[in-house]
Amino acid sequence: MEAPHSPAAEAVAVARFAVETPEQMQEVGRRLAKLLRPGDLVMLTGELGAGKTTLTRGLGEGLGVRGAVTSPTFVIARVHPSLTGGPALVHVDAYRLGGGLDEMEDLDLDVSLPDSVVAVEWGDGKVEDLSDDRLHVVIHRVVAHTDDDRRHVTLTGFGARWAAVDLAAAGA
Repeated sequence: MEAPHSPAAEAVAVARFAVETPEQMQEVGRRLAKLLRPGDLVMLTGELGAGKTTLTRGLGEGLGVRGAVTSPTFVIARVHPSLTGGPALVHVDAYRLGGGLDEMEDLDLDVSLPDSVVAVEWGDGKVEDLSDDRLHVVIHRVVAHTDDDRRHVTLTGFGARWAAVDLAAAGA
């Protein structure tokens, strides 16, 4: 489930860890928010119910943004302005978008990106060209009939922006 990436951006940082509960996934988002800055593109990949929105909710809390962070599936994108003078969080759900970057351009994410943190769920194959520097978050969950809430999270930084970032600091 690795995302394709532009040749100019190579993986420069990787962290892997397990998350036992939804509360821990939200905490990963809060910790990850401390590593983010305006202009960061965060791609979230995982099965339905894996925890992409839960992690993004933690990002919103950690960034100190306004509004409840909920799934933007039906509105495609939501902007959460900062309450603390930091970057806004632009939360995008690209699940229903099939046209790749052309369709994403209609959302003007390239305009939002320099001043915001842009988190895109289901962005594989659609948003990689927005930035050579991006963070790819892959969340794997058990998909069999089970009450196991455990998730395996892999954070992969692409591009020079992530070369000196300790992604393990976001781990649970």
